[in-house]
Amino acid sequence: SAPRYAIPPEVYHRGWAIDGAIKNGRSFHGIELPLGPDRGGPLFFAHYSFLGLDPRGLTDRYADYWRQNRHHVLVNRAYCLANPGARKGYGAQCWGLTACDNDEGYSAHAPDNDLGVIAPTAALSSFPYTPDFSMEALRYFYERRGDRLWSEFGFKDAFSEARGWVAESHLAIDQGPIVGMIENYRSGLLWKLFMSCPEVRRGLAALGFASPQLAGSG
Repeated sequence: SAPRYAIPPEVYHRGWAIDGAIKNGRSFHGIELPLGPDRGGPLFFAHYSFLGLDPRGLTDRYADYWRQNRHHVLVNRAYCLANPGARKGYGAQCWGLTACDNDEGYSAHAPDNDLGVIAPTAALSSFPYTPDFSMEALRYFYERRGDRLWSEFGFKDAFSEARGWVAESHLAIDQGPIVGMIENYRSGLLWKLFMSCPEVRRGLAALGFASPQLAGSG
């Protein structure tokens, strides 16, 4: 986006996108995953970049990013429902694997790194993609687990029902996406503000992205 000394687009295409090797296209639990590692990796991949970057109708040569993020969430939830590791507490209302604290430190929890630890931020920051499933999780975390999981600062970072452990921590990097993504689901406010920025619009256009919000951008 810089008017001078801009990073060339090939840094994105040959770096992040690995010359197209970022594509996946395989199905997990009957859900096709367009991009990324098998089973999607930790759910923050669908949250952090997209607190501001609006995935609705956002496409490039690799994927439709709304579809990518929604399917990532659905795969993560479906894995928790299948629960191949027989983790105590996993279910339709209690799901969500992402990077968070655990009882031994910190880890990027995911289907391929399942330590039996659920992070409220995983399901709750997914509100735009799976509002009904995310609301079910919110009610479970608050109404069924709230005596230990909820405090004056919001939800604790994570918990493991199998080990009877609840984090004492509240991590801003996990708390923030809950608030931001609920607001994006409610009004799209952060998406609208971010996508109105001329630098963002120029950068996305230079990378070959298309979006309803890029119409008329120069």
